[in-house]
Amino acid sequence: MNQLDTAYIDTPLGTLRIVGNEKGVAFIDFVKEEKDEIQKIVPSSLKDAGNELIEYFSGSRKEFSIQSIAKGTPFQESVWRELVKIKYGETASYADIANRIGNPKAVRAVANANARNPLSIIVPCHRIIGSNGKLTGYAGGLWRKEWLLNREQGRETFKL
Repeated sequence: MNQLDTAYIDTPLGTLRIVGNEKGVAFIDFVKEEKDEIQKIVPSSLKDAGNELIEYFSGSRKEFSIQSIAKGTPFQESVWRELVKIKYGETASYADIANRIGNPKAVRAVANANARNPLSIIVPCHRIIGSNGKLTGYAGGLWRKEWLLNREQGRETFKL
């Protein structure tokens, strides 16, 4: 893989780091530490990803057109492809995803693949809830997951 560059955008939920190259985006996550040195010159794919994420947070974007170069196992990638199919404002459970990929007994494996999702928000792992309807883990923190779901479902009750 070519050298990867990093870009950052500020969101209502904190700073998002976008990593990739001219071919696409490999990784998006919320940073837990202060921003590293911000690169002023980044590939257009990162600028495009940043702009789409800004549009998402402003409420004007519900789908993404970002080119992914993220890599996982074939199983993980099959789960991530199904996550992308969950529409804005909707949710699904790990069992739903296991059924959709034709492996209904793979609920735990689906949960593990979901936890290893490299493209936060773009691959909407925040839309996965427990079979009982309760929120389940989220790498960015459950408070962010709750905010994202409330926003997408038109129940935004607070501003950060």
